[in-house]
Amino acid sequence: MFNNRIVMILTVGVILLGITVCAVGQQAETLRETATSAGELALTYIDSVATYVGQGIVYLLNLITKDRVARDLEKPIGYLGIITGILLLFALLDAARKIIWIGIIVGWALLIVRIVLDALRV
Repeated sequence: MFNNRIVMILTVGVILLGITVCAVGQQAETLRETATSAGELALTYIDSVATYVGQGIVYLLNLITKDRVARDLEKPIGYLGIITGILLLFALLDAARKIIWIGIIVGWALLIVRIVLDALRV
């Protein structure tokens, strides 16, 4: 169980790094001028995602509270939103595994019933 979580964290890291590498390939000149290392690119990407997530959450909160949430909270809320999303993803993976097994068992059962009904039909 502990090893699966490490593998998932590493997988998320590799995906983020892969997206960053793709961005480097598409806009090589611009990115070379603004960021000199892959680490800076990864941190810039994460910071941009946190900013957009934070802007979305603050927008929704301001709809509810009639513009009482300060725009200064966009980045902190964004980072907490990203961390919460990652935690939910890991929690859903455990639950999803059980749901997938139930779906597979029901699917095989329905397939067997269909085969039996087709075999009995003349």
